[in-house]
Amino acid sequence: MTSSATLLQLMWLASPALPVGGFSYSEGLEAAVDHGRITSEAQAQAWLLDQLALGLGRGELAVLAQAVEAWRDGDAARITALNDWVVRTRESAELRQQAEQMGRSLLEWLRNRSDDARLAVLAALKPAPTYPVAYALAAAQTQATPEETLLAYAFGWAENMVQAAIKAVPLGQSAGQRILAALAAEIPHAVLQALRLPATQRQAFTPMLAILSSRHETQYSRLFRS
Repeated sequence: MTSSATLLQLMWLASPALPVGGFSYSEGLEAAVDHGRITSEAQAQAWLLDQLALGLGRGELAVLAQAVEAWRDGDAARITALNDWVVRTRESAELRQQAEQMGRSLLEWLRNRSDDARLAVLAALKPAPTYPVAYALAAAQTQATPEETLLAYAFGWAENMVQAAIKAVPLGQSAGQRILAALAAEIPHAVLQALRLPATQRQAFTPMLAILSSRHETQYSRLFRS
């Protein structure tokens, strides 16, 4: 069974209060609202469920699973390759900025908590450590399994995205909780798929999300950075 200390560490990493700035990004959802693609609770829920299955599950969660093992094995070359993949597959300037800014912020948080020698490897990643790779190191410092790590990461993402939907659509808190319940029900399946996904089958192909994210860069009125 997961120890109490490990469980608390995972809850900490999944918390929206983690000082990495996740609350300031909507990952294209705000642009989808602006273009009339999301106008209701049902549409917001469908959008986020698709993003979980088609984006997060096939890309970031798979990277995270492989990065946790690489950090524990001390495989710096593998870490570099995974970080490079994340950078190359961000389909807009805003999505890349998010991955890099949150990665740098998590690096600083980790530096304030420990003197782990692996932090030097993380800091040396170019052009910056990305969030999934930095998160993997934070998880590798605990006794959490890869599955537990992915569940925490995905739930943290879900909470941030639901809050973005509540503000952008806008929706009420009860609607947000219903969407979060729907996401929580699908997260275990997305995590298992990511754990089983071979490295050669990772994907980052969400064309409409990429288009909307690019449009968001010039959107007249914005609450979020992406």
